[in-house]
Parts: sequence; C-alpha cells; structure tokens
Amino acid sequence: MDRTSHLGLEGQNGSLEIAMPPHSPRIGTAHVAGRIVRSLLGGMTWCILVWTLSPSGLPAQEEPAPTFAEPPALENLSSDPNTVEVELTAAPERRSLVPGMETDVLAYNGTVPGPTLEVEEGDRVIVHFRNELDVPTTVHWHGIHLPFAADGSPFHPVAPGAEFVYEFTIHPGTAGTYWYHPHPHHDTGRQVAMGLFGAIVVRDPDDPLPQALPERLLILSDNRFDDDGQIHFAEAGSRQARMDEENGREGDVLFVNGEVMPEIPIRAGEVQRWRVINAAGARTYRLALPEHSLLHVGSDGGLFEHPQEVDDILLTGAERVELLVHGTGEPGEAAILQSLPYNRYLPQTRPADWTDTLALATVRTTNEPPAVAPPLPERLPPVPALDPTEAATERRMTLTKNRINGQMMEMDRIDEMADLGATEIWEVENLVGMDHSFHLHGFQFQVIERDGEPVSQTVWKDVVNVPKRSSLRFVVRFDRYPGKWMFHCHILDHEDAGMMGVLEVRPEGPD
Repeated sequence: MDRTSHLGLEGQNGSLEIAMPPHSPRIGTAHVAGRIVRSLLGGMTWCILVWTLSPSGLPAQEEPAPTFAEPPALENLSSDPNTVEVELTAAPERRSLVPGMETDVLAYNGTVPGPTLEVEEGDRVIVHFRNELDVPTTVHWHGIHLPFAADGSPFHPVAPGAEFVYEFTIHPGTAGTYWYHPHPHHDTGRQVAMGLFGAIVVRDPDDPLPQALPERLLILSDNRFDDDGQIHFAEAGSRQARMDEENGREGDVLFVNGEVMPEIPIRAGEVQRWRVINAAGARTYRLALPEHSLLHVGSDGGLFEHPQEVDDILLTGAERVELLVHGTGEPGEAAILQSLPYNRYLPQTRPADWTDTLALATVRTTNEPPAVAPPLPERLPPVPALDPTEAATERRMTLTKNRINGQMMEMDRIDEMADLGATEIWEVENLVGMDHSFHLHGFQFQVIERDGEPVSQTVWKDVVNVPKRSSLRFVVRFDRYPGKWMFHCHILDHEDAGMMGVLEVRPEGPD
C-alpha cells in the first residue's frame, strides 16, 4: 500500500484529492475502511471519504470520527486569591494513540497532551513538579516571562525521582496562548515526541474580545509508529535518520489534541475563538479551512491591534495563533481543516510527499438553530511598541547547519552578554537552503524588518520562522530577570544537535 491514503472530494464540476497520513507506513498490511459524509458546499454535492486504517490482518471497523475534546485543566489546589497552585508529574504510561494498539508514552499527569494550565494576569503560579522518568527532565514554560530559575532550561535539570517547585508571576500584558514541554540538554526532541507537552492559557480579566465567543484549544502534533504501535525513532545511520537530522523528525500521523481527524462542531453563523499551538518537533503547518472565514487576531504573545482576514496561515514549530472562525456552512455540512503544502526543506532531503495537502480535522456544522454572533471590535488595543532608537546594542545571529554564529552549544560557555534593562536589536540571518525557527527564552520581542522591509504591525513574539536565505531584525528589552537564557532553533533535532546558544543578562553595576 502507498505511504499515503487519500481523502477524495468528488463534485459535479471536478474533484480534489487531499492526502490523509496513514496511521503508520510500518503497521504491517493495512486495511482501509471508509465513512461517507455527504454535504452541499458552494452548490456542489461532495462525498467526503474519511479513511481509517487497521493493523496487519485485522478487519477494519467503520467508526465515527473522534469527538473533539480538549485536555483537562490542571486543578488549582490553592484557595488564596490570585494564586494558582498545581501538581504536575512526568511519568511513563501506556495510551491508545492509534486504533487497536497500546503505545508506551511519557505523559504529564497521565494524559497526552498534558493538562492545561489556566491562569490570569496577576496570578502567582506554583507548580509542584515530580520527575518519575528514568532520565533527567525539566519543564520549560515556553514564552512566559519569568525568573531564570523557573525557566526549565537545561541549566536546571530535575533528576529521576526528584521534585522541583516552579514559582513565577503572570505579569500584566501576558494574556495569550503558551505551552510547556521538557528542555533537557540533547533530549528535548525525544521527550516531546514521547508525549510530554501541554498548553498554557493566560487570560486577561478585561479581554477585548466578547466573552460569549465559544473557545476551542487545538494542540497540533505528529508522530511515527513501528509495527507494534510503538513510537518510532530512526535507526542511527539510516537514510531516515539522515533526513531527520536535516529536516527534523516529522511524523506521518497527525494529531489534534491527541486524536486523529477529530470532528469539531460549529453552529451556522457562530464565531469561535481558536487557540492553536504547534507542538510538533519539526513540522510547519500551513492551516486552511475552505468555505470558512478565518480572522487572525493573535500571535505568540496574545492579541494584536489590527485583525487580518486570511485564507491560510503559517505556523512554524512552537508558534501559536489565535483565530476567529466563522461558521458559514449549512446544517450537516463538513469542511476539512487542512495543512497546505509548504516547502521549508533542502532539495536533497525534501520528502517526496511534501506537495500533499494533509487533513487535520473535520469541522461540521451542527443541526442547531443558527447562532447570532456578538459584535466584534474592528480594532483591538494596540501592542505597546518597543522603541528601536533606544537600542544600545545590535547583535547578529547567523543560522547554518546545527550552528549559530558558527558555534555549537556548550553549557559552560557564555555566547552573548547584555545588561539588565537594556533594549537591543538582533538581526537573525539564515544562510542555508531550509527554514529555521528562532526562539529566545525569557523575553518576548517584536519583529521590525524582514529582508530589509519594515513589518507593518507590532506583535509580541517568542519564536519566529526565518525562511531559507533570508533575514529579519527584532527589538527586545531585557527587563526584570537576570540570568542565563537560551536562544536556539526550535526544530528540536537541531536544538538537540547543538543549534543553541547562551545569553547572560547581568544586573547593572560596577565591574
């Protein structure tokens, strides 16, 4: 059987084929079963065939698409106001990730993805973490502005069987969508692939978007599986290992909140607020939802002033977006949330199927009466802009294979030093023929130029895609927290291979 099954959309005026990633090209002889859904889209009758695969020799069962579900929220153990106190444990588990099989995973509190940390601006956060793995790990609170000791970087590993308490405050202006994941030196990609990741939602008590908007949290991830349903890592020295070293490890099973092709309900006329996280180790998603309106309202660091209507949106590794999705279908109609082709690869290691359009989820219009969406503001509050003219220093970062500025990561080396309170401009230039994503710990930044052209809107970012042979400039202010902060490519195989450096932010004072 081919590596890729397909979802066929056949209409009166032609057809469209969307690639459906198989549950694994390594699961023996796969048998295919289909589920037919009929709907009217744009005056055309479409047949939507949703494939399911069953492992070697087992007859496939026709099953309904998984119902869309979000990870549970972490329970707040504190009764004190403006305090969120939770318990989080990383431990081995067995979970059913592909039909009919149990898979060995690593999980936070027993779930993949892990439970969601929900907080508000101004909250004090206390996380009692326990490592029940057989290797060191950490919890990195990706994108959150917090003290160095709470960052969960490789500088603060938690040994097997040990506990650690992460404490930090959610500062005003932080509202947005974030995530948490391990960050041990040389082992981040494997631990994330095994299931250790979860969402963080920071709420603004005075959120400018209507509270009546239904919210959806979508955590995107991918994986690969062996014949026995276990998570597959390429054998050292194999062609696949060389591709993973270059491209980063991509999986051929695509998940939304740990499910394959879940069905997301939406009422006709309803506007939903989607918080989308790319938790994949390397994959870049180019999201599209045909026949539905997408309004881009937020990025890594929350909402921005001028919402933008988009047909599709790029989401590189670790990035987040907030979208307003308008249900424009008739009752019973279905649309496919897709990832469109995007060429981020070197020609030598580009996957043969990179031009396929991949299906992620079904968005189905319910039979409920049409909803009346609340009025939406045309503009949102402006993001306070950092002033590039206040930058005392400009730094240049060049990205090449597994190196930043020609160097590989050394834990005992300080690559850059900055003063606490300083504003700086960083230029990041990608010198090679594939995309890299650049992440800075501890401090959010604002991109001001791409390839010499000014950026039109001020947006808070903590990770940014740097396309092949391109450059960008961002402005950043190192306030509140001194310490040693990582900067690195967020293709996790690249990070683990050494594409990372250390910035030390030092308090001002006498030498």
